[in-house]
Order: sequence, then C-alpha cells, then structure tokens
Amino acid sequence: MESNRVAVVTGSNKGIGFAIAKELCTKFDGVVYLTSRDENRGKVAVEELKKLGLKPHYHQLDINDEASVIRLRDYLQATYGGLDVLVNNAAILLEFDEENDITFGEKAFKTLETNFFHTMRACDVLFPILKPHARIVHVSSSAGHLSLVNGDEPAATELRKKLSSDTLSKKELCSLLQEFVEAAKTETHAELGWPPKEYVCYKVSKVGLCALTRIQQREFNGDAREDLIVNSVHPGYVDTDMTHHTGLLTIEQGAAAPVSLALLPANVECPKGAYVWHDKSIVDWVNGPMPGPY
Repeated sequence: MESNRVAVVTGSNKGIGFAIAKELCTKFDGVVYLTSRDENRGKVAVEELKKLGLKPHYHQLDINDEASVIRLRDYLQATYGGLDVLVNNAAILLEFDEENDITFGEKAFKTLETNFFHTMRACDVLFPILKPHARIVHVSSSAGHLSLVNGDEPAATELRKKLSSDTLSKKELCSLLQEFVEAAKTETHAELGWPPKEYVCYKVSKVGLCALTRIQQREFNGDAREDLIVNSVHPGYVDTDMTHHTGLLTIEQGAAAPVSLALLPANVECPKGAYVWHDKSIVDWVNGPMPGPY
C-alpha cells in the first residue's frame, strides 16, 4: 500500500530542484512530487528519475498562477489528506541575464512577484493542509543575508532593524518590499536602505524570504498542529542555468542542505525559523557575519 505521506518540490524539473526531488525519492518515506510550470518539461524530468529506478510523481504547478496552486492543494488534500513536506525552490534571477531587455523597475516587480509575493501566496494556500510534523524549506541564497541590506545610512540600519524585528508582521514585511518595488522605478531604492549594487532585486527577494521564514515559524509555534517547522537555506553557489553554469557546486551538493531540512526528525529543537548554510550550519541572519565560501 502506498504511503499517504507526501512531499512537493516547486520548480523541480531542472537544477537544484531536480536534485532535491531526486534525493527525496531515495530518502523520504512517502511520495515525492516533482512539479514544473511546463508540463512537458516536468514529465521529461520524471522519466529521467524513473530511469534511475526512482518513483517520482508529477503535478503541474506554476506558483505565479493562483489557480494552479489551488488545484495542487485540492489534489493533495483529496489524495493524501494533506501535505508533509514543501520545498519552495521556484525562483527567477533576471539581473544575471544581460539579454533581458526590461527596465530596472520591471525587473524589481517581476523578481519580487515570483520570489517573494507569489511564494508567500503559495504558502498561504498550502499551509492550511499541512499535517502535524510538516517541514517547509525555502531555498534562499547567500544573497538573502540581512547584512546585504546596506544602502544609505542610517536608512539601512533602520531597515535592518525593521526586517529583523521579532514582532514584524507579514503585512509590514509586504509593505517594506512593495516600497522597494516602487522606489526601483526611479532607482531611489538605496535611499530606503536597500542594497545599491548588482543583483539588488534578487537580494531583496531573498532577504524578504528569510524574514518571512522567521514570521512563519512564529505563527507555527502557536499552531494547534504539532511540530510544524520552516527554515530557509543557502544551497551554495551551484552550477545551474541560473548561474550560467559558473557555480562551483554540483546540483547534488546544492540539494544536500535543503533535503536535510526537509527530513528533520520529529520534535527537534532546532533549526526552526533559521537561516541555514549549505554546509548545514545555522547562520546568524540578524547580526552576521555571513560565512564563506559562498
């Protein structure tokens, strides 16, 4: 009889997400769903894993399409009675693509939309069906460390204080990120304390995701369901399409820390709401310093 435990990896038809799905297929005591926006690409990826003797399942998922997330939620609820593991891997990096002919303001909007706002919306849709002992993993980046909020002082100091507050709400966080998107239209974002240099849109999206992790864990701590845990993780500088294959780690190496967080045993004390490095160490997100190598 097939297990009713189920894991979902978003954006997993290639790269780190594919390696995470692959590793979970060998270690997770349940069914693993590889998901993708494009159904054909997703099914090709599933067949690759099946050739290795693994037994992944497939479901179409585009986190930018709320209806797609709702369809997945309803399917998981009807088929498995909920969700046990969610790895939020789907993300974009427009700033690394020099051929992407859009304005900085448009890059800010599109990057934050996918990497933060729609990732959060997917959580809001799927979290109600989490089972006790569920594990959530947000695939972040070294770019998500709070120390990188280093725009104009004292604005950056005040912004870091707000982002790291133990009372920060999702509404307040969304407001801060929306202010960045609006300021990006006139490239005045550094005046608000946000990073002034390269890949700023991606950095802001990942800083926001790490801040969201802390908020979600606080909410989980008061949830009636037992032992819900969420963490964010920097998988390392990995050789993927996103890095134009300049990364130093293999996708399998990049999958190691996310998978370890997805498989945390029941009732562990830590990590919870933490920022975890690719070597599986817990990093101080608030006070730094950010470790190396990337």
